[in-house]
Amino acid sequence: MRDLNAYNNKARAGEQGSALVYILIAIALLAALTVTFMEPSSQQTSSQGSFKAISSIEAQIDSIRSAIQECVLTYPAGDSLIDNGVGGDDEGARDNYPINPNSNYYSANAAPYDQSGDRLVKNIRCPGNNGGVGNESKHEKIFSSSAGRFMPTAPALFNDWQYYNGNDGVFFWIETDKTDAFLVSALDKLDTKFATCETDVIDATSAAKDLDSDATLTCPSGSVCFRVWMFSKATAVFNGDTTDTSEATCP
Repeated sequence: MRDLNAYNNKARAGEQGSALVYILIAIALLAALTVTFMEPSSQQTSSQGSFKAISSIEAQIDSIRSAIQECVLTYPAGDSLIDNGVGGDDEGARDNYPINPNSNYYSANAAPYDQSGDRLVKNIRCPGNNGGVGNESKHEKIFSSSAGRFMPTAPALFNDWQYYNGNDGVFFWIETDKTDAFLVSALDKLDTKFATCETDVIDATSAAKDLDSDATLTCPSGSVCFRVWMFSKATAVFNGDTTDTSEATCP
């Protein structure tokens, strides 16, 4: 009988020990969940907003590139009146690609459109697309009701897309002065979806960085820029990425 009691006591002790292990595991899981849900709401909102903006950027990149490529393929001859020679108003520009919206071309050639006064992608026009008029200078807007294509509003946290066509090639870019860690890391991840030298993340949080070899364009100090190249030339300026320096070998 004494041996039986000892056995029962030992069994009960083993059951209690097993139960204690399960209780400790449950406490650990509860603590982990508590830490997750206690993350500051502002931090969660920032993270969600950043990645939502990145998804929007990726979609807009496809839309912009498709619109520009359609223009080039539809009107491959472009506009021979564009002064893209050395010292010209559009030096180095591809005359079958949209020229800069603020180009002097639009006033020098008596075009029916004024200079936009900016480099916004939403204001680029298609060389050779004259809307049925035989005047090469009458470039039609790529994004307009008549074109049946509209430029969406800039992604949250970012400014409008801007455009460059010149000595270094053709590219467009977007910038933000919101530099939280989630946003920068999201841009870095977006960059990995593209080929090397196709896109780059320019971290100008500490100082402005040039976007072109003529030093006419910069990613402003305190900002981060994401740039997309249509094509680049030997003079193109690549500033490398925040985590991946492979662009240092471009172009």
